[in-house]
Amino acid sequence: MKRLLATLALGLALTGVARAAIDTYEFKDEAERERFRVLTEELRCPKCQNQNIADSNAPIATDLRREIFRMLEEGKGDDEIVDYLVARYGDFVRYKPPVNGRTLLLWYGPAGLLVGGLLVLGVIVLRRRRVENAPGDALLSSDERARLDALLNQETQDKNH
Repeated sequence: MKRLLATLALGLALTGVARAAIDTYEFKDEAERERFRVLTEELRCPKCQNQNIADSNAPIATDLRREIFRMLEEGKGDDEIVDYLVARYGDFVRYKPPVNGRTLLLWYGPAGLLVGGLLVLGVIVLRRRRVENAPGDALLSSDERARLDALLNQETQDKNH
């Protein structure tokens, strides 16, 4: 029974691999094949999000590879092809989007978060040092200290009576 289940699980796992589409395109020359390879590796699949078009098995990636091949056959340049895909899918299809107003957060957000985290860490360390050096001063103001002394004196007087 265990062997049957293991065989069935292996069969189901391999059916996904067997269905993976393999693109076959006829290129004019090796330079065009290299352009196709570079373009499909530098553009991101809109569905997979962190996989390039060349490695993705998603249907949209297959369509985009076909579209890139068609545009190469028409003699379009790399910039024209990338601009067409960016116009259609946005800057997300690029692994390295341009630095502009819409992508500033993408480019500088991580550095901003890092600087903010370091500032918060610095404030915490400074406060701890201040508490360790003068614990009474850092915890209570002079009014609070006077009130605490009054309460403690009152408590000791109540115990003595």
